[in-house]
Amino acid sequence: MHNNTPVIAVTLGDPGGIGPELIAKLFAENEVFADTHTVLIGDRWLWEEGQRVAGVTIELPEVTTFTEARKYDTPVFLEMDTVAQEQTAYAEANEHGGASVLAVLDRCIEGYKAGEVDGICFGPLNKYAMKLGGLGHEDELHWFVNKLGVTDFFSEFNTLGTLWTSRISSHVPLKDAHTYITEERIISAATLIHDTLRKAGFDAPRVAVAGFNPHAGEGGTCGREEIDIIAPAVEKCRSQGYPIVGPFPADTVFLKARDGELDAVVTMFHDQGQIAIKMLGFDKGVTILGGLPLPVGSPAHGTAFDIAGQGKANLTPTRNAFNLVKAMCSQ
Repeated sequence: MHNNTPVIAVTLGDPGGIGPELIAKLFAENEVFADTHTVLIGDRWLWEEGQRVAGVTIELPEVTTFTEARKYDTPVFLEMDTVAQEQTAYAEANEHGGASVLAVLDRCIEGYKAGEVDGICFGPLNKYAMKLGGLGHEDELHWFVNKLGVTDFFSEFNTLGTLWTSRISSHVPLKDAHTYITEERIISAATLIHDTLRKAGFDAPRVAVAGFNPHAGEGGTCGREEIDIIAPAVEKCRSQGYPIVGPFPADTVFLKARDGELDAVVTMFHDQGQIAIKMLGFDKGVTILGGLPLPVGSPAHGTAFDIAGQGKANLTPTRNAFNLVKAMCSQ
């Protein structure tokens, strides 16, 4: 491997969920890690438990720093001691598991700041457990933003490979969503996802903006956000050279996306896009934390407490997440 081969940190996710099982299944697929220096980071007992549940046995060389991974052509293991096995249980969100997740991710960020890590792929997290464990933000994206000192616009992207979504507001009460609809946020969201798609290998991204009101406001008879805010924001994007289109009614724009006419949809609030994209492909979706200075991704599903520890977890979204982080590191 050459010196510019990316170092990608992979974490096991919440101890009470399906993350450790999924990561064990991922590391059983050697071909996934070609052209990377991949570092699995976390507690040894949790890695061993993930292998047990997945029914695999994987021997990884051990390192004490991310930098050492560049000496190897195969994945390596960087051990951390963050939580005892007796402090966690399957299908349980608690402060110990949440604090463990934050500690591991913090070590990955330290590695990035030191120039040792180029991308992060994390196993599924539980926001409630993380908040019990010390998360003082609404979600992990805002935590990353704070840790990395990001001051520009940021957004969570959900992807199905050829279809991406971003949103103007995210994990906020629906009654507050309208307060986030501003020209500045719409322009930032649309241009950010366009530029990120370019980094992910799309040569000419096709991005549409959804309306906020039913039927995109019906000419102002069912709300004026489309006329007063959203359409002017789209025009400003176009004046800056971005081929953004819209606003389109949110209940039909995803039909265009499904039929391959669009690469991305900018939605106005969380469920407007999440319901559609999970219906279109919950079994393969990926979450990318957009606006960060490095690629950070995860399977779009949660910790799936209902099947944790049973060996039933579907690897596809996790494999897709790693491959997308890998592709973005290479751009």
